[in-house]
Amino acid sequence: MPRVKRGSSRLQKRKKILELAKGYRANKSKLYRHAKESVERALNFAYTGRKLKKRDFRSLWIVRISAAARLNGLSYSQFMHGLKLAGVELDRKALADLAVHEPAAFAALVGSAKQAIDAVPAA
Repeated sequence: MPRVKRGSSRLQKRKKILELAKGYRANKSKLYRHAKESVERALNFAYTGRKLKKRDFRSLWIVRISAAARLNGLSYSQFMHGLKLAGVELDRKALADLAVHEPAAFAALVGSAKQAIDAVPAA
């Protein structure tokens, strides 16, 4: 096999890592080995953070829907069950937005959920 010297590609790789490490303190922004470790760690946290962000927003939406549903006389679980029975297929993001910005429209949804729950015969 022929010998590979990697002249410019090695420099570009190192430059990219050091560029990502800009703003880090001490050796972490100056020396390649330390910068590489820090950048890998930071990118790992960023990846995890993107997943946590989705989880956090979903829980925020649930809290908002629950608060608005309780103001209208239903618990969160009863409200979601009623919506499912009524055939309303709005996601939690849209429901939370309605709860915050359009309380009247949300109250109408709660009413339709209550009607759907009452229409089901008790077992």
